Amino acid sequence: MSSKVAIGSDIGQARRAVEQLRMEAGIDRVKAADLLQFCMEQAKSDPFLVGIPATTNPFKEKKPCAIL
Repeated sequence: MSSKVAIGSDIGQARRAVEQLRMEAGIDRVKAADLLQFCMEQAKSDPFLVGIPATTNPFKEKKPCAIL
């Protein structure tokens, strides 16, 4: 009896997996070339790649600590 329950459980899991895969197969995905083009266009304004100018950096220390 327990083997029938295990088999039924395996079949249920397989059905859920198939449904998930069918759903994912229907999703329209971004093409790699389009993603690469977008990244290259945005690279010139990305602060991680080009850095933050010292004049507009909000985290730059204004003056050194005078208490020592």
